Amino acid sequence: MGSLFGLVVLAFGLLRRNTSVLRVGLVTLLVAGLLAIPTQLTGEGAEELVEEQPGVSHAVIHEHEEAAEVAFWVLEATAALALLALLQQARQHPRTALYSGLALAGAVASFGLMARAANLGAQITHPELQAQSSLPTAPAPERE
Repeated sequence: MGSLFGLVVLAFGLLRRNTSVLRVGLVTLLVAGLLAIPTQLTGEGAEELVEEQPGVSHAVIHEHEEAAEVAFWVLEATAALALLALLQQARQHPRTALYSGLALAGAVASFGLMARAANLGAQITHPELQAQSSLPTAPAPERE
């Protein structure tokens, strides 16, 4: 959600050419990138907790893991661009708009990728969502 909020604020700041709003959007993207680090680091532990539960698909876990990895690195690159834009803005350098625009493009990409990873993550413990997916699911245990 941080990348979405940063995207909206940054777009507004760029459209209005408002440096204060622009700065808030860039800082938001930088913070989103930093907060994504612990989330990424705890993924393996979360996998260990759910992988042996009945009805959990290993294919969905793998797809979520791959999608989350790509989304994470795109968000980290976006955060780096936001930092560069902030440094350029502090120096009142003309490249501020370039780096801000690149950070905005990164925010669009990272939000889309994060949304996809979140959707795949939801499918892990909500098998009713898997019907929308082409991924194979583990058979549910039979009830007597």
